[in-house]
Amino acid sequence: MSISTTVFSDPLFKLCHYRNRVASIHRFKPNQHTLFSSSIFSNNNNYDSCSWSFKPPHKFFRPKFEAFAVNTDTLEPLQASDVVFNQIYPINRVELVEGKVFIRLDQGKDLENLELTVGCSLPGKWILHWGVSRVDDIGSEWDQPPREMIPPESVLIKDYAIETPLKKSSSDSKGDTFHEVKIGLKPSDEISAINFVLKDEETGNSYHHKGRDFKVPLVNNLKEGANLIGPKTGFNVWPGALGQTSNTLVESEATEDKAHENNSESENPKEGSSQVKSFYVELPVTKEVTVNNSISVSIKKCLKTAKNLLDLETDVPGDILLHWGVCRDDLRKWEAPPAPHPPETVAFKDKALRTQLKSKGSGEGSSVQISLEEEFSGFLFVLKLNGNSWLNYEGNDFYVPLSTSGNLIIGNIEDQSTVVQSEVTEEPSQEESDSIFTDEIITEIRHLVTGISSEKRRKTKSKEAQEVILQEIERLAAEAYSIFRTSVPAFSEETIVEPEVVPEVPLKITSGTGTGFEVVCQGFNWESHKSGRWYMELKEKAAELSALGFTVIWLPPPTDSVSPEGYMPRDLYDLNSRYGSFDELKDVVKTFHKAGIKVLGDAVLNHRCAQHQNHNGIWNIFGGRLNWDDRAVVADDPHFQGRGNKSSGDNFHAAPNIDHSQDFVRKDLTEWLCWLREEIGYDGWRLDFIRGFWGGYVKDYMDATEPYFAVGEYWDSLSYTYGEMDHNQDAHRQRIVDWISAAGGTAGAFDVTTKGILHSALDRCEYWRLSDQKGKPPGVLGWWPSRAVTFIENHDTGSTQGHWRFPHEKEMQGYAYTLTHPGTPSVFFDHIFSHYKTEIAALISIRKRNGINCRSTVQISKADRDVYAAIIDEKVAMKIGPGHFEPPSGSQNWSSAWEGRDYMIWEAS
Repeated sequence: MSISTTVFSDPLFKLCHYRNRVASIHRFKPNQHTLFSSSIFSNNNNYDSCSWSFKPPHKFFRPKFEAFAVNTDTLEPLQASDVVFNQIYPINRVELVEGKVFIRLDQGKDLENLELTVGCSLPGKWILHWGVSRVDDIGSEWDQPPREMIPPESVLIKDYAIETPLKKSSSDSKGDTFHEVKIGLKPSDEISAINFVLKDEETGNSYHHKGRDFKVPLVNNLKEGANLIGPKTGFNVWPGALGQTSNTLVESEATEDKAHENNSESENPKEGSSQVKSFYVELPVTKEVTVNNSISVSIKKCLKTAKNLLDLETDVPGDILLHWGVCRDDLRKWEAPPAPHPPETVAFKDKALRTQLKSKGSGEGSSVQISLEEEFSGFLFVLKLNGNSWLNYEGNDFYVPLSTSGNLIIGNIEDQSTVVQSEVTEEPSQEESDSIFTDEIITEIRHLVTGISSEKRRKTKSKEAQEVILQEIERLAAEAYSIFRTSVPAFSEETIVEPEVVPEVPLKITSGTGTGFEVVCQGFNWESHKSGRWYMELKEKAAELSALGFTVIWLPPPTDSVSPEGYMPRDLYDLNSRYGSFDELKDVVKTFHKAGIKVLGDAVLNHRCAQHQNHNGIWNIFGGRLNWDDRAVVADDPHFQGRGNKSSGDNFHAAPNIDHSQDFVRKDLTEWLCWLREEIGYDGWRLDFIRGFWGGYVKDYMDATEPYFAVGEYWDSLSYTYGEMDHNQDAHRQRIVDWISAAGGTAGAFDVTTKGILHSALDRCEYWRLSDQKGKPPGVLGWWPSRAVTFIENHDTGSTQGHWRFPHEKEMQGYAYTLTHPGTPSVFFDHIFSHYKTEIAALISIRKRNGINCRSTVQISKADRDVYAAIIDEKVAMKIGPGHFEPPSGSQNWSSAWEGRDYMIWEAS
């Protein structure tokens, strides 16, 4: 159903380092107000042994503490030499800024017409996405307004809506600067209401009213609804139709709206008309902004005792808990040092200590001083803020070397960027070090999976054996990836070159990749439910889709649902939906199988709508075959009063979020998915709103159902600066790759990063954006292509919603990119059955003819202002953009294979 930041660094580590790091580091999904990736420790003694499975992060929120003996008498000031290490590290936190959205309807300047004003006091690039309802309309259909109502600089959205930018207006008495737009309205018997959604173009978030479009009534007899704007209405920052719950926009906790109604009569010359009176509604809202803080760490050497004296200071406000320990070598296995310890220190499972930092006299920040024996090689820590927010260093524990005989480095072991040298030592170059570590880890993994001695490196193997080995390497690298956050992923093409897969070799199918040659069709749009017989309509197109070259089709959600589109599921075993009946669903699946096309079911696992209310009137009691109670609902969503554990992801506030940590929930959902596989014949899954729950649960579901192919929807905002998309989107694709890694590589993910970058590149003629700093594709495609499902449009972004529509008339440039590049391309139904059909069919044919697959290699030849060009597998050359490119002449002869508007494809002779 939807659209934040982390950095990688080199090199890879030896496998022995990796296995011990797995044992000592666990990450959890931060809550809504935590910027950094979070690190916390499980209750399963994982510091002692290597564990290959990650435990549910919510279980780490309730550790049992025990008092720890502290000998404070020995903590007298030590005689120390000069500081041997000192480093300050920045911390970017998030705070909330309060603002307001206002809607005002009043008389125009000529006193005959009305004027609607919509404004917002929060910073951002605001767009009003709006349309009108007519008196004789049925349901919630939108229509474009009359031409005289359309403000300047508005953009038409097909035939149903308008997008108008908000302009900065003068500050009010409190100094707040508003962005607003005014719409002139003539009294009319035809138009009954103005409908709108307020969009922040910088973040991609949409503001809805109580989960629906805002509706401003223009006639008094309009049927009252929850989304009508008037006195005493409420406002939510809602996920919207995209199903997105952004980190940067949160629901306001204000008590009541400030609503004022002007009771004076409208001076409409038509006495006794049904036109509404003027009113003014003010709605509180908050937005997160970044605040800069820092952590300072320094080390002194005690001249008398030879102990290390460590000082830690931070200006982060509030109560700060230091979770810390020491290690004896670079394997960094946590242990608790012997006393003495600072006051207010308690033990955590005998593996770490927790110390409350003391507030500084100035009241700004806090600090602690710790004495450590010389026998330890390193100091490890993370910080816990108020509540359950944790700060760590780029996804790993802070690490401070205690040795003074070499390079002193703080941060994760991979990051060599900030170094304080106390002695000059001979070190291998970074490039040589990278090569050594890379060779060793690949050798170790191959030794594990093949049983071949690393000393006897065999140079010749069958292609089938090579494929099996490298697929296993990829799975192991996936598990390591969430720990080793490097500037190039552990399984990048620089480290592990995925081999060319030739058709004559038997292909190993995995749920994350299928065979590697899949081309997906999204088999519906946002309006497909309206006919009531979509399955039967789609059945008639099975043979044609097969002939076009599609191998997989994604069907809409099949269950009974509160919303007709299917994304608010209720009774999971009731498969009579607005798309068709249970029998019709089985029939269409069978038809596609006969046509040689695999079928994906759209599984909404994050949330479920209840059938009954509890004693407080809250809808959190479920019915049907899975008649769960409120124990199945997460505890940290205030809307639904769940009695489960805290969520392992982001909450979707429109429906109860399911607690996947509950054994009975996982058992029931696993049985349901298996039932769908057996009864309906689904071959795999499209997983909705996977930001809402831990990827490890997805791995459990995939392992149990063994799908042919699976893809998850991990959707959040890309990075923007002053309204312009950043060139570096590593943090965005990092979060997607982290989820794939948490799922063990058992499912791919939609490459939202690539879609967003294509938007800016094509819309602004900035094709240089299509190459990252290392000359690779800038999306998930450039880091983990076999798990990237590329797309340019879907039912949320396109169709009649248009929440993130691809640049108009440039869709085929987008497909020229996705259908010639690695990854698994997905094509939107509306584009297939349009004037683009012939061009899409030609591109799919070129892809299949040249064996381009999810692991193909890309060599970017050009990424300039007006042109992007690349060569794929040395078989296909392509260019998009108005600029010029010709494939280089050399050992290959290139011939033109297809040409369209601002794109061209060549094949090697």
